[in-house]
Amino acid sequence: MTPAVFSHGDLRLYLLSLLAEAPQHGYGIIQALTDRTGGTYTPSAGTIYPRLAKLEEEGLVSKTVDGRTTIYAITDAGRAELAGREGDLAGIESGLADSVRLIANEVRQSVQDAMKSLRADLASAANDERTAAKSRPRSSASTPDDRVSSREQLHRADASINAFRARVRTDVRTHVARGGVLAESVVTDLDTALDAAARAITQALSSSSR
Repeated sequence: MTPAVFSHGDLRLYLLSLLAEAPQHGYGIIQALTDRTGGTYTPSAGTIYPRLAKLEEEGLVSKTVDGRTTIYAITDAGRAELAGREGDLAGIESGLADSVRLIANEVRQSVQDAMKSLRADLASAANDERTAAKSRPRSSASTPDDRVSSREQLHRADASINAFRARVRTDVRTHVARGGVLAESVVTDLDTALDAAARAITQALSSSSR
C-alpha cells in the first residue's frame, strides 16, 4: 500500500478518527497508522505534521506541549465533522482492510510458488539420482570415487540451501521494510512447505541408498 491509498481528504479524516479515540503525539499517530494498516503504510513525519497543523488551523485539533512532546487532541468542532462524515470514514476503513488482505494474499502466493518450485526441483533431482544409481555397478561398499562425488554434492547441497535461505530471507525482510504486511498464515504456509521439502529430501536420500 502506498500513500495514494488515502485519496484527497481521506488521511485528514482518518487522523481525526484516531484522535477521537485518544489524544496522541505525532510519533504515536504514525505508529497507529502503521498498526491499523497491518504495516502496509508508514507515513513520514513530513506527511503527518503538516496535516496536523492544518487541522489545528481549522480548529478541528488542538495541541499542548509537555516538555519536548506535543500532544494533539480532537476538538468539539473536529468531533462534529467526524460525526457528519461517518459514511466516508467507513469507506476508508473498508478500503484499508481490502488492501491489507490483497498484499497478504500476494505474499502468501509468492511463498507457495517458491516452495512448489523447490519441491519440483527436489523431485527431479531424486529421480535423476535413482536413474544414475541403476546404471552404476552394485557394490556392497562405496568406492573412493563415490565418496569424493558425495563430498562434492554435499558442498553443492549446502550452497543451494544457503542460497534459498538468503533469497527468502531477503525477500521477506525487504517486503516488511517497505511497509508490507507479513501475515501469520504466510509464515504457517512457509513452515508447512519447508517441512514437506525436508521430508522429500529424506525420502530421496533413502531411495538413493537402496
